[in-house]
Amino acid sequence: MARICLCLTGRTLARDQEILKKYEKQVDLAELRVDCLDPDERFLVRRFPEMVKVPVILTVRRKRDGGSFVDGEGARIILLSKGLAFAEADRRHNFAYVDLEEDLDVPSLEEAARAFGTRIIRSFHDFQGVEQNLAGRVRSLIHAGDEIIKAAVMPQSMADVVRVYEAARDLWNVEKIILCMGDYGSNTRILAELLGSHLTYTTVKGEPDIPPGAPGQLCPQELVDLYRFRSITPKTRIFGIVGFPLKVTSSPAFFNAVFTQRNIDAVYIPFPSDSLEFFMKLADIIGLESASVTIPYKEEILPYLKVRSEKVDFIKACNTIFRCPEGWKGANTDALGFSDVLLEFINKKNLKGQRVTIVGAGGAARAVAAEVYRLKGKALILNRTMFRARDLAARYRFAWAGLDERGVELIYNYSDIIIQTTSVGMEPDINADPLELYEFSGREAVMDLIYKPEITRLLSRAAQAGCPIRNGYDMFIRQAQYQYTQFFGEDFPVQLMSRISI
Repeated sequence: MARICLCLTGRTLARDQEILKKYEKQVDLAELRVDCLDPDERFLVRRFPEMVKVPVILTVRRKRDGGSFVDGEGARIILLSKGLAFAEADRRHNFAYVDLEEDLDVPSLEEAARAFGTRIIRSFHDFQGVEQNLAGRVRSLIHAGDEIIKAAVMPQSMADVVRVYEAARDLWNVEKIILCMGDYGSNTRILAELLGSHLTYTTVKGEPDIPPGAPGQLCPQELVDLYRFRSITPKTRIFGIVGFPLKVTSSPAFFNAVFTQRNIDAVYIPFPSDSLEFFMKLADIIGLESASVTIPYKEEILPYLKVRSEKVDFIKACNTIFRCPEGWKGANTDALGFSDVLLEFINKKNLKGQRVTIVGAGGAARAVAAEVYRLKGKALILNRTMFRARDLAARYRFAWAGLDERGVELIYNYSDIIIQTTSVGMEPDINADPLELYEFSGREAVMDLIYKPEITRLLSRAAQAGCPIRNGYDMFIRQAQYQYTQFFGEDFPVQLMSRISI
């Protein structure tokens, strides 16, 4: 099975030892990044394998390969040679692996490594993307049968990620480490077993003096506790969420906690994707069973569905897909998740007599508008792109306007309830406010579907004016419970919520 390697980037060996001790129960081996050590520490690296309890990879990474070493190849070879000055009597005190880049051709280093049981990782790093014939490139690196080939690439799109999975499939019988760096690549680090990868790299977080090992590395707790890495096998069912840029989501925490509590052999993974087309291709490659769909794909997903629920057909937006005999089926759990929480929030059974402002006209707004209509409310749709507001409003004979001074003036006639459905105010742009021109009177009930941050600037202003407020967390939980029902064909066991912390 794929193993977990902690990338150590401290400035001293003692600090690296301290970090490794903190995570030694979660990792199988460590990579000592000699290039990150202080200069006077670098020549002491030979001691490190004796200082720790796990196997260690010796790496001196050049700057052009994503590391910190800038002193030239001669100096780097000397450091590698010192690290490979082996203790013949006890091989446990040797480095278990040494990482040698594809262009480092020093036979004496390779001979020394093999003589005393240190395996060679032959690596290349590509920060520009993923070449068309990645499998061929990997095969070209095989110098000897005992080497492990490492390909670390930086995908620029979901199309690149698909290419990596295809290459891994072609290279199934090659002993390798294959992964994607950056935001697109987190799924390859979690699904290392599916890729046939020898190991996956992790880094520490929350330590100001410890830089990340490489872009996109997860920390050991995320990999082990959140994504249940140790239990992933070829039989593990794969679920996920697709969106872009998908910087903020609690869905993996929720569903993976549920899988743990229910003892379900499954994992739920985020798939940030710039292309729904290539995400759907990836879904077929990895056998994705079901997925949540979020911004900006709730409408774009519709052509990929062979079967649609009545809600999806009515709302024209889908946030849940799962496989059925005909192909992909789509459902919408946003709608009921929203209305359940809204009616509880305002303590009413319907919206008769209520005049509502809906900010936004995307997939979430479509679900909100449909429920306001179903519950007999009247609404105003506001959106920066006015034709989208117009088109959505026309379905229900609602009022509409742009997010400008005229639109804000109209809010005063639709101010019993204000519902904010866009991503404006979400991390990282937490100071944004889509209704900055509107002054709250204190009588509006204000709901923002964002839940990270917990209190957006919009909700903060509303609360200061005396308005009752509600963020989107409860709606997130409710719609996720409905998604569970779609995924597994059974009601969500609500008693689980007391054992789930997200």
